[in-house]
Amino acid sequence: MRCPFCGHDASQVKDSRPTDDGAAIRRRRQCEGCAARFTTFERIQLRELTVVKSEDRREPFEREKLLRSIGIAARKRPLDGLAIERLVSGIQRQLETSGEAEIASKRIGEMVMEGLKGLDSVAYIRFASVYRDFSEAKDFEEFAGTVEEAGRS
Repeated sequence: MRCPFCGHDASQVKDSRPTDDGAAIRRRRQCEGCAARFTTFERIQLRELTVVKSEDRREPFEREKLLRSIGIAARKRPLDGLAIERLVSGIQRQLETSGEAEIASKRIGEMVMEGLKGLDSVAYIRFASVYRDFSEAKDFEEFAGTVEEAGRS
């Protein structure tokens, strides 16, 4: 494993343990070049996934990108990092077991919105504002109204 600090190719595993959700192995490593310590995660990957963007552009699925975008929507919200990690793991597992190698970005966005809806309504609205490209304040107002109505029923 390449050191993120000095780029040295060799590192030594100092500690390994499963993550809380059991979906990965967390490893603490020490670089043999500069002695810096860093953490890596090892996950099962069932298949290579390709995300098909709206302009028919294709790019590899990146778990970290999904985690980052949900994290931005959930910033300063009382959401446990473990809950976000479980959401991302669940989405990734669904995508990998779907049998499809190419997944539309729209489908991933809908899966995220469905997951956030049950976790935090503010994070759900924040994610929707970017995903659905809200351009005016009334877009927020209308969408928030639908969230509020769903909460009453």
